[in-house]
Amino acid sequence: MTERLDRLEPGMAIPFGGDRLARVSDDLAAAFRAGDRLVVVQDTGDLLHIPAQVWKTTASAVDAASAAFGRLAECGPDAVTAFYRNFARLLDAPTNVEHIAEANAADVKEARRKGRSTTRLELSERMRSDMIAGLRIWEQTVVGDDPDKVISHDGWKVEMRRAGLGLVGFVFEGRPNVFADATGVLRSGNVVVFRIGSDALGTARAIMAHVVRPALEEAGLPEGAVALVDSPERAAGWALFSDPRLGLAVARGSGAAVSQLGAVARQAGTPVSLHGTGGAWIVAAPDAGPAELEKAVYHSLDRKVCNTLNTAVVAGPDPGPRIAAVLSGLRRAAERRGTSPKLHVVGEIELPAWWWEVAPIERAGEPVVEPRAEPIEPGAIGQEWEWEGSPEITLMTAGDVEEAVEAFNTHSPRFVASLISPDPEAHDSFYSRIDAPFVGNGFTRWVDGQYALQRPELGLSNWQFGRLFARGGVLSGNSIYTIRTRAIQDDPDLGR
Repeated sequence: MTERLDRLEPGMAIPFGGDRLARVSDDLAAAFRAGDRLVVVQDTGDLLHIPAQVWKTTASAVDAASAAFGRLAECGPDAVTAFYRNFARLLDAPTNVEHIAEANAADVKEARRKGRSTTRLELSERMRSDMIAGLRIWEQTVVGDDPDKVISHDGWKVEMRRAGLGLVGFVFEGRPNVFADATGVLRSGNVVVFRIGSDALGTARAIMAHVVRPALEEAGLPEGAVALVDSPERAAGWALFSDPRLGLAVARGSGAAVSQLGAVARQAGTPVSLHGTGGAWIVAAPDAGPAELEKAVYHSLDRKVCNTLNTAVVAGPDPGPRIAAVLSGLRRAAERRGTSPKLHVVGEIELPAWWWEVAPIERAGEPVVEPRAEPIEPGAIGQEWEWEGSPEITLMTAGDVEEAVEAFNTHSPRFVASLISPDPEAHDSFYSRIDAPFVGNGFTRWVDGQYALQRPELGLSNWQFGRLFARGGVLSGNSIYTIRTRAIQDDPDLGR
């Protein structure tokens, strides 16, 4: 016999994980009301409170998406093509640009008032142009109606065809450009329902009202094919990923938040694609040219995103000239932004005195004054630095490239690795031993679906929680599908 949970008491024991207990805090007990939901994360014992109104708002968006999925297949690929064409055109219309820019400016102002990072929130002209370019790619990418495979038999045949998974739930941080990425799932027959970070909600509302909904209507697609969970509450993400109607849950953002969202979705029975912890590594081989190394560092630090350089490892004897090249690239990257660089040093590395002097370091909120360089413990070499205006990296040395690879495989999130060396055999060896989905020989910022593969991405997966099954680390709109099997019988007298 079951009962409804209508209240919580301070100190109440909540079982999780089969043999452990979590305790209800005073604040949680005071906030919980009849009709609210409590999600217990079975991995950690986290008690997640979802207010009734947040649950209702989220369920309404999922309702709309679910209804839209039932109608989407009847619309055909031409209607989806028209949607992307309309989306791109409306996103470039001067009146809409003005409305969206006004909303984004208000979001940025409020985020700064709260001391939040705005590096990914600001909808710049370049970001908007990249969104339009991504939409043009989806407009020109058509998934054919022909079967992927046909198995012929006497009197009948079997066709195997791609089909959409259904509802793709998408939770991402305050990055307005992700709209173009998220809507890519329509190309493979899916619908999307998403929750954007509260900092960007005003921008998202403006894009939905002035661009997305009109684009869907003009194309003849159901409105719920792109559904926004219109809530600033973090609980909306938990509510969305708790809904068993999702065919796939995709999360992008900070590592801890993404891991928690993934746990919520998994225990609801929904497969997940998580894109959280990032940070790229550059390994300078003993024969790395200082000029090439400096350029690789410099071009890997233009802005802070997941594929930005995070850890530089100088391998081999006589590291001085290569350390100087790393420092020069870091310093130039800061000068480009009009800021001071920040360096975290592992072990005994000789640096010019300038690096140990205090300087303004731009972080979210007010700048802080601290030394440009500080020592860190070896166990922290994989920490991702979420910098705002001041480019920030870890610097360490290794006896050889093999030791650097071992450090990467042990301490990094196993995401992006680059080797600077003129030796092709060294690169082949590096590629075979480094445990990463993305491996290069220069700057790290190439790791991007749209930039590298001409496919707007929903996210880039690392191998922190194991290798991916049957696909690469780039999750894109046209890679979200399942297989349906159809039998066509020519002989009516067929039997077994």
